[in-house]
Amino acid sequence: MSKTILEMRSITKTFPGVKALQDVNLDVREGEIHAICGENGAGKSTLMKVLSGVYPHGSYDGQIIYQGEEQQFRSIRDSEHKGIVIIHQELALVPLLSIAENIFLGNEQAKGGVIDWDETRDGARKLLSMVGLTEDPDTLVTNIGVGKQQLVEIAKALSKQVQLLILDEPTASLSEKDSQALLDLLLEFKKQGITSIIISHKLNEISRIADRVTVIRDGKTIETMDTENISEDRIITSMVGRSLDDRYPSRTPQVGDVVMEVKNWNVFHPLHRERQVIRDVNITLRRGEVVGIAGLMGSGRTEFAMSLFGKSYGQKISGEVLLNGKKVDTSTVDRAIRNGIAYATEDRKTYGLNLIDHIKHNTTIANLLGVSRWGVIDDLAEMDVANDYRKKTNIRSSSIYQVTGNLSGGNQQKVVLSKWLFANPDVLILDEPTRGIDVGAKYEIYTIINQLAAQGKAILVISSEMPELLGITDRIYVMNEGRIVGEMPTSEASQEKIMRSIVRAEGKAS
Repeated sequence: MSKTILEMRSITKTFPGVKALQDVNLDVREGEIHAICGENGAGKSTLMKVLSGVYPHGSYDGQIIYQGEEQQFRSIRDSEHKGIVIIHQELALVPLLSIAENIFLGNEQAKGGVIDWDETRDGARKLLSMVGLTEDPDTLVTNIGVGKQQLVEIAKALSKQVQLLILDEPTASLSEKDSQALLDLLLEFKKQGITSIIISHKLNEISRIADRVTVIRDGKTIETMDTENISEDRIITSMVGRSLDDRYPSRTPQVGDVVMEVKNWNVFHPLHRERQVIRDVNITLRRGEVVGIAGLMGSGRTEFAMSLFGKSYGQKISGEVLLNGKKVDTSTVDRAIRNGIAYATEDRKTYGLNLIDHIKHNTTIANLLGVSRWGVIDDLAEMDVANDYRKKTNIRSSSIYQVTGNLSGGNQQKVVLSKWLFANPDVLILDEPTRGIDVGAKYEIYTIINQLAAQGKAILVISSEMPELLGITDRIYVMNEGRIVGEMPTSEASQEKIMRSIVRAEGKAS
């Protein structure tokens, strides 16, 4: 058995009004990949911030034993000097600096106070090759994709002589291909003797690469499992405190008349005027129906949704939108909302929420008229609305005055849903509604979707997870290269049929 490289003993961390961690224990063996699982808000990221010095010694109770010695990290720099490097879910790269500059930021290759650019570029090339990248070190980070940015972060960690690598939801924003490449890289690091801790809600990934799994629930350690005992069902039961025999809540669809029709929808790229992104898309949504759009990354699903919602994406947009048989104007976000259309973006942190404001204001922002009198916001009415939706969507927070940026991903998504529910739309477009959310919070989101459908709302769900679409929708459109290439009732759909529609479409295009 490998020796223990890290012990965290009785870690307790308290924020005003909230005990985030309570007597948490964790031990990690040298050279292993150790996964940490738990629902959003369970305390996983908080524990890793304690370990890495983001929350310095003195701000928590308990002990950190690393390499046999008690550590008292007062900053990230302290932990990095010991070979502990954390890569946060929100990447800490500077977009307008080059790859090489980002890799050695804070660790500049300098002589006599002057940066040696040849050494910087050569060092960056060597590190990039270790993570499988062939990019020119002078390339700006903003010009590479998220998957490659994640690898640049890992190259940056390698430049600091990493011994214990911590990754917080490293594949949350990656495509399946990029996710697999990153997981393969972690397995390669394991062969080289690097120890890794990975926080992830993707149980299939954990089952594939983890040697052991520690589950945290409500700020407490529940159990640690070895590889031979790891199963998705057991992890889920430990995470949520109950068995989820069915991951998708059952419902009996009551589909009514057509609410929305989109006819001959065409969209061109916002920068490249001659590049058509969406081609002749036609869809219908019925009252009480949950409709999905399946497709591979880059198929145009998000571009279609954003262009539909106030022309938030693209140019030279043409086509018609009919609500209840009547043509409506959705050319601005305000007009789309007034006509009963809502869009919950896939990027809730950038476009869906004001992260520095509290829950109350985020809940009412899309329908200020609903909490105003004679043009003045009624603070008591706004407070009642926010409290009401906090209860309805089960937002876990200290109060409606908690800053939204401090909520877990699942609870942030519930705030996004609350915002649009209060706007009372007839059509709700949900773009990747459960991205970055654990299985327990997903179930709650699915339950909310079912409740909305039961109220007669028409719901359009865009998701990269085919099992999710098969589990919650009534009908599925398949999209590829900006076109609708298939349509089927979910009762007749399967992952194979969806992929067959995509492949056939690509064959015709070629």
